[in-house]
Amino acid sequence: MVKFQGTQLDRTFSALSDPTRRALLARLEGEDGLSISDLARPFPVSLPAIMKHLDVLSDAGLVTRSKQGRTVSCRLNAEPMEEAMGWLARYQRFWTQRLDALEAMLNAQRQDRDVKDKI
Repeated sequence: MVKFQGTQLDRTFSALSDPTRRALLARLEGEDGLSISDLARPFPVSLPAIMKHLDVLSDAGLVTRSKQGRTVSCRLNAEPMEEAMGWLARYQRFWTQRLDALEAMLNAQRQDRDVKDKI
């Protein structure tokens, strides 16, 4: 059985719960290594607000920052996302099995009803 680090998983899902943070991650996926000012440019919020969002993403391990001179660049880190995907996959298998069983039961009932209708 796979064990998941609860606090890390909680931080990941908490960070992903905000649409602005998800949009920041999407930008980094497309253009890795953006400076904070470049990353913040298309958003209608202040730079301090973006910094707070980046703090949450960094605390969750989803973003790493590096400083070169006066420029701070951000990079996407996929590891926490992979752990979250593993956790979700476990429940996807569970629900897929349950829904497949429900479909089989409904098909069996439909076939029984069709047979009775023909009699």
